[in-house]
Amino acid sequence: MDVNQYVKVALFLSLLVLFCPSFSSSEDVKLKVKGVTNIATTDENFICATLDWWPSDKCDYNQCPWGKAGILNLDLNNTILSNAIKAFNPLRIRLGGSLEDQIIYQFGKQKHCPTMKKKDNGLFGFSVGCLPKKRWDEINHFFNKTGIKFTFGLNALIGKKNSKEDQLNWKGDWNPNNAISLMKYTVSKGYNIDSYELGNELCSEGVSARLDSVQYAKDITKLRHIVNSLYPNATTRPKVLGPAGFYGKEWFDSFLQHVGPGVIDGVTHHIYNLGAGVDKDLISKVQDPYFLSKIAQTFKDVSTAVKEFTPWAGAWVGESGGAYNSGGKDVSHTFVKVFF
Repeated sequence: MDVNQYVKVALFLSLLVLFCPSFSSSEDVKLKVKGVTNIATTDENFICATLDWWPSDKCDYNQCPWGKAGILNLDLNNTILSNAIKAFNPLRIRLGGSLEDQIIYQFGKQKHCPTMKKKDNGLFGFSVGCLPKKRWDEINHFFNKTGIKFTFGLNALIGKKNSKEDQLNWKGDWNPNNAISLMKYTVSKGYNIDSYELGNELCSEGVSARLDSVQYAKDITKLRHIVNSLYPNATTRPKVLGPAGFYGKEWFDSFLQHVGPGVIDGVTHHIYNLGAGVDKDLISKVQDPYFLSKIAQTFKDVSTAVKEFTPWAGAWVGESGGAYNSGGKDVSHTFVKVFF
C-alpha cells in the first residue's frame, strides 16, 4: 500500500468514527481495503523539509511568523527538534530558500562575515548575509547526530550583476571560489553532504532574480566539475541538483538541452499551488480536491521533460509549501491544513 492509499484509509476511518458514534464501543471489526490501482509511488526520499535563512524580522501581511526558525537562529540543542527529526528516519533536509543567493561563506579569503539586515533595494528586502565557520560546524554536527540526508543550496549569484535593461535579470558567469572554499573545508572535516543545489528560484520568470537558461546550464556544469574533483570517490560523491524554481516549459526545455550527460542528478522544481498566503479564499482551496488536482499537470510536464532531455536524472519537488510568503495566517498552522 503506498502513501496515497494510507491517507485514504486514514480519512475513511476518521469519517467512520465521526458519523458512527457507536463504532468506538462496538466489537472488533475487520476491515479489508483492496487497492485497485496506484495513484503514485514514492521512494525513501519522499519525506523532506527545507530550512531557510530568514531572520526573525521577516514579515508578510502584518505577521512575522519566522521567529528563530531561520538556520542562523535555530536552537540546534533543542531535544524536541532533534527527536522529531530522528523519528522521521529517513529524512532529507534542504538548507536553502529565498535568501540563499545572498549568503556568503566565512571560508578561504572571506574573513569578514556581515550580518544580514533589512535593505530596501536588497533581494527580498535584505542585505547580503553570511554563514560563519562556527555555525557550519554546528549545523553538520547536528545533522550527523540526527542522521539526515543533507542537501545544501549554494549561492548562484556570486560573480553576476544586474542587467541595466532589466534589473530582474542577472548576467555573467558564476564565481565558485567562495563555494569551493566551503566545500574543501567540508571535505577535510568529513562532513556528509548528500547533494549540492545551485541557486533558488532563478529559473523561468524568476522571483526576485532571474538567470538565462543557457547560462544556468553553464554554471551548473561548472559545479559538477568541482564536485567531481573534490569528491573523487564516485560512491560517496554528492549529487548535483537544480534549478530549484518554478516550472516554465521554454526555460526548462532549454536548460535541460544544454546540460550534458551526467551533469545533474535531480531536476528540482518548486510547488506553491495555493498561491499567496494573504489569499482570502485559501481555506476553500485547501479543501477543494479539484483545485488541488490541477497541479498534477505540472508534475507530468516536468517528468516528461526530464525523460526526454535528461533521462539519467530524476524529477524532484525540491520545495513545496502550499501558500507562499510564510503561509496563510489562519490556515497554514491549523487543522484544516491536513487536507492539503
